[in-house]
Amino acid sequence: GLNRTEDAALNRYVIERDMPGVGLNDQAGLCDVAKVSNAALKRLAPKVQWDHSYVTMDKIFCVYIAEDEKAVREHARLSGFPITRIAQVRAIIDPTTAK
Repeated sequence: GLNRTEDAALNRYVIERDMPGVGLNDQAGLCDVAKVSNAALKRLAPKVQWDHSYVTMDKIFCVYIAEDEKAVREHARLSGFPITRIAQVRAIIDPTTAK
């Protein structure tokens, strides 16, 4: 795993991908998408890690932990997945943040 020093050098990104009809995939189709992603991640490790993704009908929103935006773009190039927008996460909040 990552120790604290390495972790400090990593950033969190939300990647928006326009992929029309992606939400029509069944479990097997989504499994294939994940396999393609994992193969690219393996080649780039430990520069990029995939946290999780939200699949909507026509887009995937992915949360990645990476050294920089360049590493995220390299993953997209290797996997063939499109990038519509990349945003670096500045903070994470939830209902407990109000306390």
